[in-house]
Amino acid sequence: MKYWEIFLAFFIPGILGYGGGPASIPLVENEVVDRYEWMTVQEFSEMLALANSLPGPIATKMAGYIGYDEGGVLGALIGVFATVAPSLIIMILLLGILYKYKDSNKVKRMTQYVRPVIAILLGIMAWSFFRESYNGIGLWQTALIIISSYLLIEQLKVHPAFVIAVALVYGGFML
Repeated sequence: MKYWEIFLAFFIPGILGYGGGPASIPLVENEVVDRYEWMTVQEFSEMLALANSLPGPIATKMAGYIGYDEGGVLGALIGVFATVAPSLIIMILLLGILYKYKDSNKVKRMTQYVRPVIAILLGIMAWSFFRESYNGIGLWQTALIIISSYLLIEQLKVHPAFVIAVALVYGGFML
């Protein structure tokens, strides 16, 4: 039963996560934190920060980590397979059709209609992380990390993986 739950926890976000890994993060969080209660919001955010600092697709890293945490090596394999299975199936079935109609206005409009939904999902997740951080380390520490991260990434063009690593070190020593 646990393996079936691992499969569903990553297969469903894989189906609904239109837009890639970042779009599926809030869906995975809903499954892992709210539905199955395998992690707290704090644990999920820490796992997400670690996964973001590593190379490769974020969804498969989350699936591998959580699957392993819940079901060992077989759980990790099932989680990773469940994450890529929807894309694999859809790609095989629909690639020819999408290629044929790639310049269609209807396909372009469909993509434009989905983007705001993804933005809202990411915004809700960011608010949840902010609230958890605020409750855990306070307003000044949270503000310092947010402002520093923004300046490093947007103004100084530091790679996000380095910013995440610095935040992890800062959290390890200062918090």
